[in-house]
Amino acid sequence: MTQQTYTVTGMTCGHCVASVTEEVGEIDGVTDVAVDLPTGRVTVTSEKELTTDAVRAAVEEAGYQLTA
Repeated sequence: MTQQTYTVTGMTCGHCVASVTEEVGEIDGVTDVAVDLPTGRVTVTSEKELTTDAVRAAVEEAGYQLTA
C-alpha cells in the first residue's frame, strides 16, 4: 500500500468533496480517498503508486484543479 497527498483547488462544499472522492476513487488500485475541505488536501491510498497525471485527470473530470 502507498499513500500520496495532493492539493485540489476550487472545492467549496460537501458536494465538491463527494465529486472528487468518487472520481479519484475510480482510479485502478485506489483503496481509499480522504479529502480535507478547508485545506484542499486529498490523501489517496492505493495498492501501487499512482501517476500525478492519473490523479489530475480524475480531479479535472470532477471539475476541479490539482495544484503542483
